[in-house]
Amino acid sequence: MTTTESTTARDLSISVNDSEEGALVSLSGRVSVDSSPTLREQLHAVLKRPSLPSLTIDLADLTYLDCSGVATLIEALRIARNRKALLQLRGLRDRPRHLLEVTGLLRLFETTERTSDSSVSEVL
Repeated sequence: MTTTESTTARDLSISVNDSEEGALVSLSGRVSVDSSPTLREQLHAVLKRPSLPSLTIDLADLTYLDCSGVATLIEALRIARNRKALLQLRGLRDRPRHLLEVTGLLRLFETTERTSDSSVSEVL
């Protein structure tokens, strides 16, 4: 069974797709101090679901990520690990990737690069 829901915050669109394998949260736009509370609420709601095996956050259409967004991702990672669920970042590129790299936080996350043919997993 697959379900989909969408939320829009200021400059950020959040789409949640659920399946038996886990949840996919796709972000489009900007995660900033204005939009990160909405993202935080969505991620908390997904992570509170019973028997969630994995959560993938697709950042391919994300153009901006500030420190509040990074804090939200770290909090989601902590919750996922406490619940023994896998959390992956997918499609991380450009400025959001740079911010996580220069802060040394990228190594905490499992990342999956989105390709046109298949997904290739890379653990950092």
